[in-house]
Amino acid sequence: MRVLIADKFSAEGKASLATLGLSIDDRPELGADDLPDALAQGGASVLVVRSTKVTAEAIGRASALSLIIRAGAGVNTIDLEAASTHGVFVANTPGKNAIAVAELTMGLILSLDRSIPDAVAELRGGHWLKKRFGKARGLFGRRLGLVGFGAIGREVALRANAFGMDVHAYDVALTDADAEANEVTRASSLEALLGGSDVVSVHVPYIKGRTHHLIGEPELAAMKDGAVLVHTARGGVVDDAALAEALRSGRIRAALDVFEGEPADGEAEWSSPLLQGPGVYGTPHIGASTDQASDAIADEVVRIIADYLQQGVVHHCVNIQRPRGEGCTVVIRHLDRVGVLAAVLDAFQKEQLNVQEMHNVIFDGNAAASATISLAHEPSRQLVARLESRDDVLAVSVRPR
Repeated sequence: MRVLIADKFSAEGKASLATLGLSIDDRPELGADDLPDALAQGGASVLVVRSTKVTAEAIGRASALSLIIRAGAGVNTIDLEAASTHGVFVANTPGKNAIAVAELTMGLILSLDRSIPDAVAELRGGHWLKKRFGKARGLFGRRLGLVGFGAIGREVALRANAFGMDVHAYDVALTDADAEANEVTRASSLEALLGGSDVVSVHVPYIKGRTHHLIGEPELAAMKDGAVLVHTARGGVVDDAALAEALRSGRIRAALDVFEGEPADGEAEWSSPLLQGPGVYGTPHIGASTDQASDAIADEVVRIIADYLQQGVVHHCVNIQRPRGEGCTVVIRHLDRVGVLAAVLDAFQKEQLNVQEMHNVIFDGNAAASATISLAHEPSRQLVARLESRDDVLAVSVRPR
């Protein structure tokens, strides 16, 4: 199996992949425009990317490609619709860079409160401005509002609590019990969170149609006078034009690690209206860029590829449909013999039952096995009876969803 690594990847991770007997094409210089030719000519079965954009053209021309791994959490740079159309799995490594992003978030919060970048710049320029920079509100007792409470939001909450901040969080999946376990207060709505927070920190994925401009002009207007916004999620979650206008008014301040229309390459000439005036700090999308995060992500990429190679399992797959709603799960315990599952699937096909998901495990001793099969509809009693009457089937259990 050939693996194309089209971004920076740790040396230890590449060495671990080599021990799996894989052929590695290490091409960190590849950009989005180069990827279609590289995939078409190289014949890679697995593609590993970090920030490189994977287009529909690249996927369409990669006849051997079966798995794309985003070495990070967000998959907005990968054309998921094209991948699904061509039967290509897309996986990510969620949570592996959470600590790194949380650390930068706290650094930006501290920088805003103490004006650290400005103080350093003035001191380097020969200006001792203790009177100007000796003013700060302090973080202790201030309310931090977290928009999103996934892996990164939880790590930020842990560190903010250590600073003595009053941490509140809004997430559609957050329960009171989960909030209490993480020592945060669950906000009843996004508007309530924004209106009551001294610091608002954004930690949601970018999902077109759902989180695009989640923080826009109305949301920014709902923030308290003097509040600050920290954005380390994904460009597009915050409406940068609306934020620029709010910053010009001087009513709020901000620090951002991500921007709309930010360069895809590691080095580029670029400017943003957001960074032209006072009251805002920026970093060039470096939230996940620590050695610790890179090593953790590389280890997870290796695990995903190894289990895909050896077991056919794709961890953290983001583009497969999970069985839900109507239907059922059928558990068939059977003798571990050639042809048993083929006969079962043939019986389902004759009754026009669509198999949505299937997993088969073998017990110690190789005598018996158990197949768990998700169906779109329940099988008839007659079909279940026919399966149970087979000498090579031990038991059949039907569990409605």
